[in-house]
Amino acid sequence: MGGKGSETERFAGWVEGLMRERGYDIDSPRGGGRSRLAEDAGVHRAAVTRLLQRQSLPDLETMRALARVLGVSLRDMLIQSGKVTAEDLPLPDAARPGVSHRSDGPVTPGEAADALGIPDSYRRQFVEMTEMILAVSGARPEEPRSTHRGVSTGR
Repeated sequence: MGGKGSETERFAGWVEGLMRERGYDIDSPRGGGRSRLAEDAGVHRAAVTRLLQRQSLPDLETMRALARVLGVSLRDMLIQSGKVTAEDLPLPDAARPGVSHRSDGPVTPGEAADALGIPDSYRRQFVEMTEMILAVSGARPEEPRSTHRGVSTGR
């Protein structure tokens, strides 16, 4: 494996790619992408700057915040940083491609929010919006609520 500098270089390049994909302007001198990412993630701008200048890797809490904002898992963030390997953090069977994680029905909006890592500050809106979309579309996840039985369906 390469030295610490090459890991930091590779990781910073990966994060820059994610930032561009998510619309953070890091290419123009006054684009503000670094500051906006730091603000969105709730981390110090200096931590983002040190990473993007290839000076140092962020600490765990900063990686957790960046992963949330950049839409990747903390697992992927840690693996890409070189701090751990995929073997160090194996996926549970539920998260492996082709392996169903539930046998008792579709994922609920709350479970989807958890699985997607929706931040607590947006969780309620995510769940309510998802429930509204499901209601409008006629698709309904399995809910633990009671159902109305005995109602005539007109058949």
